[in-house]
Amino acid sequence: MKVVIIGGSGLIGKKLSALLQQAGHTVTTASPSSGVNSVTGEGLDQALAGAQVVVDVTNSPSFEDEAVMHFFQASTRNLLAAEDKAGVRHHVALSVVGAERVPDSGYLRAKITQESIIKSSKQPYTIVRATQFFEFLTSIAHVSTSGQAVRLSPALIQPIAAADVAAALADVVGEQPLNGTCEVAGPQALPLDDLMRRVLQANQDAREVVTDVDAPYFGARLTDSSLTPGEKPRTGKTSLEAWLATEADAR
Repeated sequence: MKVVIIGGSGLIGKKLSALLQQAGHTVTTASPSSGVNSVTGEGLDQALAGAQVVVDVTNSPSFEDEAVMHFFQASTRNLLAAEDKAGVRHHVALSVVGAERVPDSGYLRAKITQESIIKSSKQPYTIVRATQFFEFLTSIAHVSTSGQAVRLSPALIQPIAAADVAAALADVVGEQPLNGTCEVAGPQALPLDDLMRRVLQANQDAREVVTDVDAPYFGARLTDSSLTPGEKPRTGKTSLEAWLATEADAR
């Protein structure tokens, strides 16, 4: 089966490509670096020719509210139109667990808009909502830092390894379209502040995590239910401890 990964040069795209090729699929990885731009539509018709499944793991280069909204609106509409023309049978999109519960985040508002465009199209689809990636935790620390203090909410999150997200997407590629949404999450829910203390300690980072229930998470105030999955999500196998050990071995 021919599978096209839009955003194939990114963190998830590279891992997904390797898994799908190992499973015997013909994989095309498409991104602006390969001449395919989903925002402008450049190269989409050529890339999607003969494809049965398209997986959208693109991300906006800017998280500014207006820019990210434009990115996901334009990219998604162009993709769906090109898929219709090419006869693609399954549109798979990566989204975010709890996006509708954090309306103060411009990024998550844009993801909800992306989902709405997909749902209102005539393309068969599956939306895979993932929790926060372990790989992005240090970025969260950086944007939450003032001086030597990292100010974070104690709200629960259930982070997941990027490799486990890619594995879930690979499974979905081999399944029939849900015409609905599924969730994938890590094996354990943890308070964000405590989680970050463990990450910083493992990285020998001297910054101090300060607990603050009002600390914003990309512009939004969190509760325990904001970014945790509902009942019976697909669950990744990689624990925080295992992921930290792998990262330490890679250094």
